[in-house]
Amino acid sequence: MIVRDKPTLLQLLFAVKGSVLPRIAPRIVILTALAAGVTFVDLNGLLPIAHPSAAPFAVFGVALSMFLGFRNNAAYDRWWEGRRLWGQLIADLRALGRETDIFITNPDRRKQVLRLALAFLHLHRANLRQLPHDAAAKTLTGEDFGATPHPPCGALNQLADEVSAAHRAGEIDGFGAKALTERLGAITLAQAGCERIATTPLPYVYSLLIFRTTYLYCVLLPLGLVEQAGWLTPLFVAVVAYVFLGLAEVTEELAEPFGTSVNALPLDAMCRVVEISLAPRLDLEVPEPLLPKDYHLS
Repeated sequence: MIVRDKPTLLQLLFAVKGSVLPRIAPRIVILTALAAGVTFVDLNGLLPIAHPSAAPFAVFGVALSMFLGFRNNAAYDRWWEGRRLWGQLIADLRALGRETDIFITNPDRRKQVLRLALAFLHLHRANLRQLPHDAAAKTLTGEDFGATPHPPCGALNQLADEVSAAHRAGEIDGFGAKALTERLGAITLAQAGCERIATTPLPYVYSLLIFRTTYLYCVLLPLGLVEQAGWLTPLFVAVVAYVFLGLAEVTEELAEPFGTSVNALPLDAMCRVVEISLAPRLDLEVPEPLLPKDYHLS
């Protein structure tokens, strides 16, 4: 995620970090070159080119803007829901730390529960980002959850086993076991919500319609501009292509909130927030919070 203060005018004009321009620049250049070719042919009379009215392009542009706006809203909803679910996970793990202090009398058991909770969070992050391995989980517990069918659930299952064993051993009463079980249920619900977002992309038909329509509009636009704009036509096409292709590309990034792009959610930093909260209860040195590097918070 990009984290920076309000940029100045020059920074707005020339900022590259966090921008989609590097990815869409080749396409903009191609469309601009095509517009320049149409302009050259028309102004030199090399081929007869129709000059349709600009009105159909205005209507076409409004419709395309509506499509892009709808898809952008749907993508941002996914991004924001992912952030809310991770906020819930942070709150639940902090609450779990307090509840273990209240209900679990055995300090070793209490620490093991919290270590497993932290391991779950790191494994959940790795699972959402489709990373093959997470060393933090093994460092915390000494166990390799990679052998389990679903590593985050493997850590949660062991955590539930610890609560059950504590209850059977009389280290926790029935009310405490119920409270901790409900907390695990809330964590599982947030986990399932994140996995629903990660495994259910925006409908492919939206992407197909948007990109086809955008390219068709940018290719035909010189025909409606060349008679009035002349050699300014390529410039106008470049601006329109930047706006429409840029919005489409932003949507692609926001639709994957748990990815590794610069505009994805900072899952590493949020895991560190929980580590900072639980470190005193585990008798560990409190780590430093993660800070943005070149405005990017991972």
